[in-house]
Order: sequence, then structure tokens, then C-alpha cells
Amino acid sequence: MSTKKNVAYNVAYRIFSLLLPVITAPYLSRVVGKAGIGIYSEAWTVSELFCLVGMLGLADYGVRTIAQARDDREKLDRTFSGIWQMQLLVAGVTLLFWFGYVFLVAGREKYIALHLTMMSVSCLCSFDWCLMGLDQFKPVALRNTVVKLVAAASVFIFIKNIDDLWIYGFAWSLATLLGNLSCALTLKGKVSYRRVSMKETLKHLRPCAVLFISVAAVSIFRKMDKVMVYNIAGEDQNGLYENAEKIIYCLSGFISAIGTVMMAKVSHMQEKGETEKIARNIDRSMDLVVCMVSAMAFGVAAVADRFAPLFFGEEFRYSGVLMAPLGFTLIMIGFANVVRTQVVLPQKRDHIFVKSVCGGAVVNLIVNGSLIPFMGSMGAVIGTLMAEMTVPVVQFIFLRKELPYKRFIGYVGIYAVMGGIMLVCVRLIGQVFPAENWLNLGIMTVTGVIVYGAMCLICWKASGKGIPLRSK
Repeated sequence: MSTKKNVAYNVAYRIFSLLLPVITAPYLSRVVGKAGIGIYSEAWTVSELFCLVGMLGLADYGVRTIAQARDDREKLDRTFSGIWQMQLLVAGVTLLFWFGYVFLVAGREKYIALHLTMMSVSCLCSFDWCLMGLDQFKPVALRNTVVKLVAAASVFIFIKNIDDLWIYGFAWSLATLLGNLSCALTLKGKVSYRRVSMKETLKHLRPCAVLFISVAAVSIFRKMDKVMVYNIAGEDQNGLYENAEKIIYCLSGFISAIGTVMMAKVSHMQEKGETEKIARNIDRSMDLVVCMVSAMAFGVAAVADRFAPLFFGEEFRYSGVLMAPLGFTLIMIGFANVVRTQVVLPQKRDHIFVKSVCGGAVVNLIVNGSLIPFMGSMGAVIGTLMAEMTVPVVQFIFLRKELPYKRFIGYVGIYAVMGGIMLVCVRLIGQVFPAENWLNLGIMTVTGVIVYGAMCLICWKASGKGIPLRSK
């Protein structure tokens, strides 16, 4: 399947998966309030942390390893079998620890956490890493979309008050499990399971564990911030931060989707020694991703104060204040993602990935611990900004002599200027239409799209490079 189609399917699926909780958020916010959102956020976040442990570093290691082995069926089958046996071992042990957490540690969120158990069970049969390594993004997108639509519908049908929150957790965890089981059926004919020795199974453990260090570090400043806000500043502040972060996380799905597709492609090209093609792909990807994230970051800053109370309800107006600065993490995430997925991981230079995200995690913990007690959820926003900035800075320290960073930073500067102009235009339109309603918000959004889009087309035409997504 072509890169464009893979990107389209993966972007569509990632955004759909992230968008469904956003779509249900206005209803839930009004039905269960800040406290309910805060309690659920705590249970869900801890569940995600256990799932990350259960999957170890397979999201990156599995895709890369399968992509490099897919041209040799014998090697592919043995590689798949070894990785899956390791996955069963790690995920099985993690599931036991999850039950320990639910029954011995969990507090007010215990009942919700119990109904999230299938999230950990689903780790036993998650084969996204194999399908993506084989360039099979369509099955993952289509099958998971159907089951998650059913889960979203159940939210509106069954949840009527805060006591029904367990249904929300049960619906999403069941959808995840069914989606994984349905994707497993797609592997038939593409790869075969062959029982391999324990030695061959455990050889995948060390490289996976190395990548897991980085996964754990990312989780510290992507998920632990909510745990810290909940425990330090309270469930109301966590509810406000949860909704603000949810919108930004949804937008970051575009970046992750492109990165996953390109990692599989570049890993395969790396195995074939196609150095020049890799360099062209990196340059075009950086141009495209920086263009996208700059539009998102400045766009969010322009409309967040109006969007939050309209979308989540008046009780969550402060979420808009949090969203405005939090949106600028998208620029750092996008920049770092291109380097990680197309340089660091395909070249198996995992130590750079580990050191960059560990640096970010340390910064995040220090800033969060210092600011959340005094600033509440805004302290977590500042901590996240500082952490996300640390990641590309550490990458630069290691790769400054190998990559054309001057050109890459030039892309950031150009699109940031365009984003700034768009932000000013959108805010001016907002002054012309001061009433807070969906029509005026729509006018502001369309204005931003037209202004930014027009500037991009002029810039691409003047540079003679054309639209970054186009293959050459």
C-alpha cells in the first residue's frame, strides 16, 4: 500500500480514536461535572500506565523489527512468534499486578478501575505492531473504528449521572479488547505462529526493555501530570486539566499517525540502504509536520477561551486558559517525532530516544512538583511545556552534526510567523463578533484556515518546492 494511503488510514483512525472521547466529553462534563471527570481521569490514567508496562516498548520495537524482516517469510514468522511469546509473558504478569492495584491500592476510583480490567487483558492480543510493520494500516483502522463507534454510542445511551461512570470505563475497555481481537483475524495468511524457544523469545526482551524506559519516561510527563494534579490540587483541578489536555492530545494524533507510517517505511528503506531517499523523506516530513503543528498551536491559542465554555460547559471555562499555552507543545512534539521515527529508531540508536525523553521526564517532575502546589493545573501546563522542549533539545545535542537543523529550525520560524499573523487576524475577527456562540467561533475558525492556508500556498509557490506531502 502507498505511503499516502497508509498515512490517510492511520491519521483517520488515530484521530477518530482520539476524537470519540472528545465528542463524548461535552455530554459527560455536564452530566458528571468536574469531580466526576477528575475521578475517571485518575482511574483511566493508571490503567493506561499498566497497559504501557504490559506492552513494554512494542509500539516502536515491534513495528521496526517486523518492517525489517518482512521480505523474508521464514525470518518474519520466527520474529513474530518470538515477539508475541514475550508479549504474552510480560502482559500476563502485568495483568496480575493490575488486579493487585484494583483490590489493594485503588481509592474512590476502585469501582471504575475494576471495569477497566479488559484494557490490561487486551494487551495479551494486541497485534497493531505487526500489522503496521507489514504496512497493513487499513485493517487496524477499519475494524477498530466500528467497535469504538458502538462504545461511544453506549455513553449517550447509558450514562445519566456520576454513578454510571463505570459504564464509560467498561464500554471503552471492551471496545479496545474487541478491536484487538478483530485485528488478530487479519494476520491470517500474512504471518504464521511457530513455537520458538525461550531463548529466542527472551532475546527481544532487552531491546524492548530499553525502549520501554523511554515509554515510561514519556508516560511520566504525558500521564503522571494528571496523577500529580489529582493528588496535589484535587479532582476539580484535574477535571479542568483533563479536558484541556484531551483536546491537545487529540490534535497530536495527526503527528503520531504520520510518524508510525514513516517509521515502518524508513526502517524498511534503512534495511535496503536507501540513504538518499531517507534524507528526502525526512526533509519533506519535517516541512509538512511543522506546517501542521504551527497551524494547530496558534489556532488553539486564538480560539481556546471561546471554545472551552461552549464545548465543555461554563464550569470548564478555565480549561480554555490552560489550552492556549498547552497547544504550543504540539510544535515541540511534532519536531521531535520526525527525528525520533525517521532517524533515531530506524537506525537503532535507541539510547538517544531514551536520554531525550528521560531528560524531559526529569524536568517535568521537578517543575510539576514545584509549581502544582501553588498554581494548580497551570503548574502542570508549564511543566509539560518545559518537558516537551527538553526532548528536541537533547536530540539536537546528539544529532546536530548529522541533520540539517538550520533548515529545520527555519521551517519552524517561517510557519510560526504565519501562525502569529493568523492568530492576530482571528482575534480581530473575534472583536468584530464578540458574542460567544458556535456561529462566531466558526467564523473565527474559517478565517484562520483561509489566512494560514493562503500564506502557505504563497510560500510553497515562491520556494518552488510545492506541497510537502507530494512525492517526488
